[in-house]
Amino acid sequence: MDTFEHNLSWSDFQKIEMRVGTILKAKPFRQAIKPAIQLEIDFGEIGIKRSSAQITELYDSEELIGKQVIAVLNFPPKQIATMMSECLILAAVDSEVGTSLLSPDHRVKNGTRIS
Repeated sequence: MDTFEHNLSWSDFQKIEMRVGTILKAKPFRQAIKPAIQLEIDFGEIGIKRSSAQITELYDSEELIGKQVIAVLNFPPKQIATMMSECLILAAVDSEVGTSLLSPDHRVKNGTRIS
């Protein structure tokens, strides 16, 4: 029995550009309404993208440098406070534990596609 309101087709899923990138810079995002961290992420040949993530419950800015994360790259840019976010960082959102970033188990090339 289907429990989802809207099922995606395989071709719908293939349209989502999920890629692996490495965090180059991370700093507290003091202008954001909710506590967040500003990130610059290297996606290899795709380039460096900026994002904001509400992950302060589990992460400090300094520990994020060099961490690989997974992000959706083909959403339109979105203004968040004083910055333009260029990608959506994927995470598991748990109201009791906090927001935990998704990342590969093993180091992979920046820009590697998730499928």
